[in-house]
Amino acid sequence: MLTVGGLVFLLLCVFGSYIVSGGSLGPLVEALPFEMWTIGGAAVGTCVMANSINDLKHLGGAMVKMLKGAAFRKGDYVDLLSLLFHLTKLASNKGVVAIEAHVEQPAESEIFQKFPKVLKNHHALTMICDYLRMFTMNADDPNQIEDLIMRELKKTLAEELHPSHMMQTMADALPALGIVAAVLGVVKTMSHIDQPPAVLGAMIGGALVGTFLGVLLAYGIAGPFSNRMRGVVEEEAKYLEVIRAVLVSHLHGNAPPVSVETGRKMVPSQHMPTFLELEEATDAIKV
Repeated sequence: MLTVGGLVFLLLCVFGSYIVSGGSLGPLVEALPFEMWTIGGAAVGTCVMANSINDLKHLGGAMVKMLKGAAFRKGDYVDLLSLLFHLTKLASNKGVVAIEAHVEQPAESEIFQKFPKVLKNHHALTMICDYLRMFTMNADDPNQIEDLIMRELKKTLAEELHPSHMMQTMADALPALGIVAAVLGVVKTMSHIDQPPAVLGAMIGGALVGTFLGVLLAYGIAGPFSNRMRGVVEEEAKYLEVIRAVLVSHLHGNAPPVSVETGRKMVPSQHMPTFLELEEATDAIKV
């Protein structure tokens, strides 16, 4: 909602100051549909040419994510850390073989069932199960596992950031596309050079709307949208970083409370539970 509020405030400031200073909306309203057709259509066309169908679908999902904000709050991190605590505790007490049944069929696991939000998160669930399954296959070198997880997280982050790059590329192109629309308007004006000055003035004003729209869409909308998308993705990436920290700490031989505390330190500050909050949450859940 903050993104929508900022956009409304921006438009009110831009057009409000124009109206209060004596500007008329008539020329803008008259030229806007055609200039938007030119600039917006060209921007969409270049985006379609430069990306795959999967990328375009991903962009739609990123727009929704941008408006909603990061999906994870304190309760989500508490659930994740509690789940990892119980899994690492089971592995420490009874050996890694004891967690094999849980990671092979997580939907049927009594541990995973205690944390339905984690169970519904495809990326997190896959990451937890895949690496715990590797532990059961004697892949227990912490440095090797950490390197593997880091490379996977880097790949995942790059894929999730692609819509932000798409939007930024569009923002970079919009001022030039605005000039294209303006030049076309000037060409149209020159073909009516025999008209009275009032008519020519209106046509030149309409042409300049193209430049105005290109700059406004680039720096007032597409650019901030791109930055917001990137911020949301980077914040959500911390969720998977928590998993990495706990699993690697566990492989280094640390006790479950220490491993979970290592993961807690990776939680974004505004969502980080306190040590006591996390301890109470893990003690309250019996598995």
